[in-house]
Amino acid sequence: METAPMNKTLYRDPQNGKISGVCAGIAEYFGVEVWLVRILAVSSFLLGFGFITLVVYIAASLILDKMPEERRQEQDAHREHTIKQKSWQTGLSSEQILSNVEHKLDDMEDELRQMEAYVTSSAFRVSREFNKL
Repeated sequence: METAPMNKTLYRDPQNGKISGVCAGIAEYFGVEVWLVRILAVSSFLLGFGFITLVVYIAASLILDKMPEERRQEQDAHREHTIKQKSWQTGLSSEQILSNVEHKLDDMEDELRQMEAYVTSSAFRVSREFNKL
């Protein structure tokens, strides 16, 4: 399980949350799946800590700020390249990651071909000779 770095901030994540995004924010902070945090919250509620769980949830939803859009974009970019090593860790399936990598490699190959075509063209040679003057 990943632990949160010291400079990481806890936010609510209403976009991925069911009620106010507290469980989703906690899951993102600790790097675990949201369903695991929700199960822990519901279990603590049902196992005799109902009032405390409810008070803590309401307090967290009032105190915690919403996740900024920049952080969400970083989170999505990180999730796009994360392979699940264990069932509770976040990330796409390995097939989806391989597909994403394949598309990016194809794009890079196209760019490389364009650069190679330019470098071997007569326009590049003429430009290079002008730059030497």
